[in-house]
Amino acid sequence: MDIARLFEKDPLIPAIVQEQDTGEVLMLAYMNRESFEKTLETGMTWFFSRSRQSLWHKGETSGHIQEVVSIKADCDCDTLLLKVKQTGPACHTGSHSCFFREMEMKK
Repeated sequence: MDIARLFEKDPLIPAIVQEQDTGEVLMLAYMNRESFEKTLETGMTWFFSRSRQSLWHKGETSGHIQEVVSIKADCDCDTLLLKVKQTGPACHTGSHSCFFREMEMKK
């Protein structure tokens, strides 16, 4: 797949991170072309922080790294799905997944 195609519509694309062994969705972050290329080169996840306006390597300070097993683009080539081997919690709160807040459905 042509990397340029991923960033045709927008310089930042959503990256869904899923645990390889369990299928659990761990987090959603954003990638720009540079973070995507660093991820491909290193085999570890790199993202673009919208709040800090800079690259960040997942686990750089916490040690809770993500080793990339596979990367797939969706049908429109504007979202990525990364399957990873997670070391430690994925969430900055200490939770294994960033998706731990249960929403109550109205019936």
